[in-house]
Amino acid sequence: MPHLAAGRGGDRRRRPARPARRAARRGRHRPAGQGARVTPLRRARVAVYLLFLLAGAAVGTWTARIPAIKEGLGIGDGQLSLALLAIAAGAVAGMQGVGRLVDRYGSSPVMLPAALLQGVMLVPAAYAPNLLTLAVALFGFGIVHGVLDVSMNANAVEVELAWGKPIMSSFHAVFSIGGFAGATLGGVFAHAGLSPAATFWTGGLVIAALAAWAARWALRSAPARTATAGEEAGHPRRIVFLGVLAFCCLVGEGAAADWSSVYLREDLGSSAGFAAAGYAAFAAMMTAGRLAGDRLAARFGPVPLVRACGLLAASGLGVSLLAGHPVAAVIGFGCFGAGLSCIVPQVFSAAGHRDPAYAGRALARVASIGYLGFLSGPVLIGAAAELTGLPRALALPALLAAFVALAATALRTRVRA
Repeated sequence: MPHLAAGRGGDRRRRPARPARRAARRGRHRPAGQGARVTPLRRARVAVYLLFLLAGAAVGTWTARIPAIKEGLGIGDGQLSLALLAIAAGAVAGMQGVGRLVDRYGSSPVMLPAALLQGVMLVPAAYAPNLLTLAVALFGFGIVHGVLDVSMNANAVEVELAWGKPIMSSFHAVFSIGGFAGATLGGVFAHAGLSPAATFWTGGLVIAALAAWAARWALRSAPARTATAGEEAGHPRRIVFLGVLAFCCLVGEGAAADWSSVYLREDLGSSAGFAAAGYAAFAAMMTAGRLAGDRLAARFGPVPLVRACGLLAASGLGVSLLAGHPVAAVIGFGCFGAGLSCIVPQVFSAAGHRDPAYAGRALARVASIGYLGFLSGPVLIGAAAELTGLPRALALPALLAAFVALAATALRTRVRA
């Protein structure tokens, strides 16, 4: 079918067909007492929230028990880093084939089994007797996480199209909340002296229960039509460029996670406790920004929002580096997190909206490229810091955020119906 321009100036998403808009209005505006909380579209949205929540919780639960796993195996930091790379390798491997599965069978038949497995796949890591078996267990966990990441984002795009207004940022905010919840659970178990196995079994059962609930309410999507020669996830080069934008943002996320406290502690001379405030401000403002992102996207459109967010991220981190004061650095990292918060959700939404029939393949490409940024970001910053010093090395994420602001017009979409 022909392409349809999306909104005034191409900034806004195409509104869904009239039946979907009517369903969305019924789901959002039905008076109290007439089933407002149980409409199929609302249930589908809640199901996606649960999936993002449990995906974040699984990662957070694992992260909280890394020290205990490391101590139990008696391995060093270098060996641990190899095991952690297995998660990343598994996630990228899982993302490679899942796009075609989603487009062929629909997102729900792929994401629901992956969601049920996500928590369970944590458990083998608790029983790993050596580094090799730990790496194998984490590789399996990474595969399932990569499959779930792509398929639940594809389902989120479908729900967003039916809803008739931007809601993608709130899903990603719930992922962050899930990560905090999982880390809290792991921290409580660690404080109580319980083993990683007890932590992962408990977390896995909770995650499986949430996944089963989500399975009852999830939006069932129709498989894509058979692709003709050369027709696959429309405009591959544009999809790749969206992946580049995700890469730029996730370099910044990885850098903030691994280097913010080091910068505050070693370069600015703050206390160890205050050094942790840099990443805390980043994470808190990122979550807050994503909670507000949908309203901002609905009001201003994705292109102005991403442009403003890129500028905020670049200027926030830049000022923190130039000021050279611990308080300014914490404020700067907070602005950096707020700026990055809305970009990846809008990039994912744009990729899925370009051709909803092949959203799985588009999202798999974007997610794979973006995830490489999260992995390589800390390494790039570390290598640059060896040559120029950490403050100058941290200018790289600020420059990449500025590039995203300049390239925000890539989010203008012409949606294939």
